[in-house]
Amino acid sequence: MTGDKVAVNYHSSPDKAEELCAEIRAAGGEAHAYAANVARVDEVEGMVAAINEQLGTVDVLVNNAGILRDSFLALMSEQAWDDVIDTNLKGTFIVTRAVVKDMMKRRRGRIVNVVSISGLVGTPGQANYAASKGGVIAMTRSLARELTRYGIAVNAVAPGFVDTEMLEGMNQNQLQTLLKTIPMGRAGTTEEVARVAAFLAAAENSYMTGQIIVVDGGLSV
Repeated sequence: MTGDKVAVNYHSSPDKAEELCAEIRAAGGEAHAYAANVARVDEVEGMVAAINEQLGTVDVLVNNAGILRDSFLALMSEQAWDDVIDTNLKGTFIVTRAVVKDMMKRRRGRIVNVVSISGLVGTPGQANYAASKGGVIAMTRSLARELTRYGIAVNAVAPGFVDTEMLEGMNQNQLQTLLKTIPMGRAGTTEEVARVAAFLAAAENSYMTGQIIVVDGGLSV
């Protein structure tokens, strides 16, 4: 982290973005927060222009924006479908397109897409989310084919259940039922997912592209 320059994107949580920036600075890096809705081309292009001016061109892109609007398909609104697809899938396209041309010119770069086992394994009540993440998985593999000639590696990390705010909203009975489905018997941590993403983003990852690395405690086995 020492010496790294990190741009933190947020849409509706400026305080959390600043907290993350403070952690990065404490670790010896430089960090700045930038507001943008990844589903909006104008906002993303403005953000990328600001990043390029303040921090320089982007060497590593981590597409991590994502939302949930869970519902059984028969009850799902068109808005719930569109919101998830626009942020999770279209947002990945918009942000990647905004930075990849400079990577191609410089003939180097790393793109890490954060997907989900929901894009690999059927999950009831998440048809929209699964479709969005499955689309990003397919995009990851297509971009790996397109961009390897430019020295750009494109990979994805697919977490299972991770100990985040999503799990905090469950009651103990729900949580215990969930944990019983995981062979390791526990949820993952954000640090465990981040370590995999960090490897995919690193120069040491010199012979891997188009891969989806699952981090789910064995849930999808």
